[in-house]
Amino acid sequence: MLVNIGYGNSVLKEHVIGLLKNEGAALRRYRSVVKDSCKLVDATSGHKTRSIIIMASDHIIMSAIAAETLAERFNKTENNQE
Repeated sequence: MLVNIGYGNSVLKEHVIGLLKNEGAALRRYRSVVKDSCKLVDATSGHKTRSIIIMASDHIIMSAIAAETLAERFNKTENNQE
């Protein structure tokens, strides 16, 4: 099931293992480490990063949509499948 993460970008729900708010120094350091290993995907279309999506493939995706909104979208797709 595809979930819209903003600005025409989508991810497969089955491959998402975490969803984080873009807060704190530890997350900024983690982002720089992932960026150096070429596993950072920017899906913000130039907007401010509001949430980080962690994928099963060790990639992280930056989204301009708030983490709470994305969580609702993930839960909504889960309820629609049942």
